[in-house]
Amino acid sequence: MTDPLIPAVLAFRPNGSPFSPLYDDIYHSAVGALEQAHHVFLRGNELPERWQRRRTFTVLETGFGIGINFLATWAAWRADPARCERLHFVSAEKHPFSAADLRRVLAITISDPLITELADALATAWPMLVPGTHRLEFEGGRVVLTLIFADAVESLPALRLRADAFYLDGFAPAKNPELWSPAIFKSLARVAGDDATFATYSSAGDVKRALTQCGFEYRKVDGFGWKRAMLVGRFAPRWRVRRHEPPAPFAHDARHAVVIGAGLAGCAVIERLAARGWRVTSLERHASVAQDASGNPAGVFHPMISRDDSVASRVTRAGFLYALNRWAALERAGHRLTRGDRGLLQIAADDDEASAISDAIATFRYPSDYVTPVSAADAAQLAGMPLARGGWFFPRGGWIEPASLCAAQLAAAGGLLERRFGVDVARLERCGDQWTVFDTAGTALARAPVVIVAGAHEAARIAGLRYAPTRSIRGQLSLLPEGSVAPLALPVIGEGYAVPLANGVTLTGATYELDDTDTTLRADGHRENIERVAQMLPAFASALDAAPLTALAGRVAFRCVTSDRMPMIGQLADEGAASRDAARLRGAWPLDLPRVDGLYGAFAYGSRGLVWAALGAELIASQIEGEPWPLERDLAEDIDPARFLLRALRQGTLS
Repeated sequence: MTDPLIPAVLAFRPNGSPFSPLYDDIYHSAVGALEQAHHVFLRGNELPERWQRRRTFTVLETGFGIGINFLATWAAWRADPARCERLHFVSAEKHPFSAADLRRVLAITISDPLITELADALATAWPMLVPGTHRLEFEGGRVVLTLIFADAVESLPALRLRADAFYLDGFAPAKNPELWSPAIFKSLARVAGDDATFATYSSAGDVKRALTQCGFEYRKVDGFGWKRAMLVGRFAPRWRVRRHEPPAPFAHDARHAVVIGAGLAGCAVIERLAARGWRVTSLERHASVAQDASGNPAGVFHPMISRDDSVASRVTRAGFLYALNRWAALERAGHRLTRGDRGLLQIAADDDEASAISDAIATFRYPSDYVTPVSAADAAQLAGMPLARGGWFFPRGGWIEPASLCAAQLAAAGGLLERRFGVDVARLERCGDQWTVFDTAGTALARAPVVIVAGAHEAARIAGLRYAPTRSIRGQLSLLPEGSVAPLALPVIGEGYAVPLANGVTLTGATYELDDTDTTLRADGHRENIERVAQMLPAFASALDAAPLTALAGRVAFRCVTSDRMPMIGQLADEGAASRDAARLRGAWPLDLPRVDGLYGAFAYGSRGLVWAALGAELIASQIEGEPWPLERDLAEDIDPARFLLRALRQGTLS
């Protein structure tokens, strides 16, 4: 007999496309959902015993559903006094609920008040329904949920992690054979740690054969409720056949890192490492934090929309969503961020672009809380003044003062941070398992097993990189005084940008001048900024006559960009070792490259430091600690600092 819960659950499926096989299988009994999770997945993986007294423990699940298995695991972790320091739970879900529907389904599924509290926290933190990887943190960052909104068959091969336990869940094999195909089990074998365990309520013959072929040992045990039998076991291959081992945990006892640079990139790294208990020494050549481009009075943040959902769009989307979560966490902890909260308008360059991007928004079914197409009339109503044409509205986009963000991140690091200003780093030297950082006078400034170079234009030189084609872009901002233009209600971007600041001042910019080192304000730069904004906001043309352009205030800063306009984030390659082994590495992939132990880069953020810095810092911290990466491996490879070295190897041009 069908459980009365099932019709209610199916009614909440998004987009009117219920997947009844999933709910017939998992939620056959609402009363037994948590008990099944405990019996099959926790006890089947010998938890909580196996995670006890460990620094990190990672669970990989093949189907999230409404999160019952995650909630049961989280509750068991919370109740265990010998629990691991950090619990990672990674799961894929092809058809996620909306936050509102998830909350309603959990409310009718769960009656335990302790689990209800966790379920409410999950629903509150639930991400926007956009494709990709979403990282959510609970318990002060000690419980980390990494959700991949994608088909597990496609997403599992893109993971980079070391799994300690597998929850093989999601669908009955007979009803969704793709999820139980040999390819899935091969993906699991690629990421399995030594003696990783698994559990599944299925005991189908195809599942047994696939497990055995991929190096897993299994045994049949009693099932739960209406499940007569289930399988448990561990990863125990008879021989090593993996091309690459999963990432290993950090092996050094001293969790101490030196971060060179205290702008957006460096401060984000400091906060992410300190959140994991690392002691950090910050070295900055200026007299305070957030100088250079990070010292601008405001910067805009928003995702990118493209017709083909390009790499840049995917990375920027992941960075945008992760940054919003981190900023909210900082504010909940009592740190003040100076930022706008009314959204951001992007104005199309022409009618063709407006139509194309509107089509892309519809094609990818982006939710309205992520982006909404707007007509010229609707855009004018949002901005509070006429616009040349329509575009699209980002409700969660906006502006922020970078210096306030950097200050909050350093304050969050607390007593784990040592700040040193006015030091000019010249070079690094490796001795044993330690790095020594030297200044221009040859004086040793600091020693640590890990160094992160986050000094924008100086990063490649300090790290001794030859294959890091960065360039400097001069950007001049203009500050229009109160009364010179009508006040804007929210930031507007397009050919240029205009941001309403305090006291009626409007920030416009920015020029884009390649390899121009002049730091003086120029009247023609002010004119260019205003003219470009006036193409979107015709009323701004009056600012050209309101006062002499030479009298306008502004600021000049220099962006660091690569030739492909993507950032440099991650562990640095050993260029010398690669050169000596160039013939063998000509057909290499990123994971094949030799890497420099303990040396990482976070630079070349160009104009997108606000949306890339937090995610980049989390990626670096995850690489250092051997934790699951916060984005898909192919995207991490597209921002890998070694990608230009790899191109030279493949083209046979390595010198």
